[in-house]
Amino acid sequence: MQCVLLAAGMGKRMWPLTATRPKVMIPIANRPMLAHLITAAAGAGFDDIVCVVGYREEAVRNYFGKGERCGAKIYYVVQRSQRGTGDALLSARHLLEDDFVLLNGDMLLSEEDLRTIAGTGGVCMGLAEVEDPKEYGVVEVDGGRITGLYEKTPNPPTNLINAGAYRLDARIFGYLRTCPVSERGEVELTDALQEYIRSGELQAVLLSSWMDIGQPWNILDANALCMEGMEPSVAGTVEENVTFHGPVVVKEGAVVKSGTYIEGPCIIGENCRVGPHAYIRGSTAIGANCHIGHSVEVKNSVIFPNTNIPHFNYVGDSVIGSGCNLGAGTKVANLRHDNRSVMVGMQDTKRRKFGAVVGDDVLFGINCSVNVGAAIGRGARIGPHSYVRGIVGEETIIR
Repeated sequence: MQCVLLAAGMGKRMWPLTATRPKVMIPIANRPMLAHLITAAAGAGFDDIVCVVGYREEAVRNYFGKGERCGAKIYYVVQRSQRGTGDALLSARHLLEDDFVLLNGDMLLSEEDLRTIAGTGGVCMGLAEVEDPKEYGVVEVDGGRITGLYEKTPNPPTNLINAGAYRLDARIFGYLRTCPVSERGEVELTDALQEYIRSGELQAVLLSSWMDIGQPWNILDANALCMEGMEPSVAGTVEENVTFHGPVVVKEGAVVKSGTYIEGPCIIGENCRVGPHAYIRGSTAIGANCHIGHSVEVKNSVIFPNTNIPHFNYVGDSVIGSGCNLGAGTKVANLRHDNRSVMVGMQDTKRRKFGAVVGDDVLFGINCSVNVGAAIGRGARIGPHSYVRGIVGEETIIR
């Protein structure tokens, strides 16, 4: 059976990280989120994977090639304009057989659940149970069949949501071609699914493990999940007087210098320099070619490749893009003291602890202070001793 992955969208809610990459190429535990999904699909027995690409498609093609990295053959089709999930699926019609599995590219899903979906006779939808379903498509189920599907309703009838994982057949293409364009100007897959619901055919499969990665702060949860049960390994150089507590992975070419203390789970990418006297706390992933220097503390964060955090810095509960540099003494706050959750713009993270999300190629001068919930656009230049809060646009200069 074939597996189709929808990976064409930009991911506007992931700004500023998606200014320079498609959402599915954001690293989780030092691998693109799409790589985790492809690996799970290959492990579940899918030999042929059709990847629908679009926005900055070269990033996906260059990383995965024909699938050598993940153990499955990958075919690519291009959605020329982002006109919805239904339009994305239609673009892959010429490569698909009668029955196939369809997955959104921005989630984590287990091999076991993929096998269950593939093994279900007929058409089905994967469901997840969540505490707050208002931001998702909510479903009603009766006798194992889906009887209702409601998009982002303010009064959801259940806590069961559409998880973006389906087994479908060739009839879906006919349904999509007759669907009216939505108010957003898109061909919506969920509109076509109503045909299966009306005929009583769409089966419900409750997933055992699922995580949506739709907002920057979700990256931290996904990163922690992907590092659970990680086996420690050291392929780089670890000097004397370094302490590891818990599982730590040090990739080839990395150097961890004397006096450094690392709490696992933690991944140190290829050719990194860490320390001396650095403190890296659990659930942190440091991308390749980074410098985490003298007396720097990094806690529960994802640092993209080629970023420098070199002198007397603190970064907590944050996502830092590629090619950034934090001047000496620059610190990122991560805790509200009023017991309220951190807001990023108008979005509620539902987290009391969240630092900042920083786009690529952002440079900070010395002794900058970044407040909780800051979002800093690609290419911004932050002058020495600056106080940064709220939303900072791309290529903004703060003197």
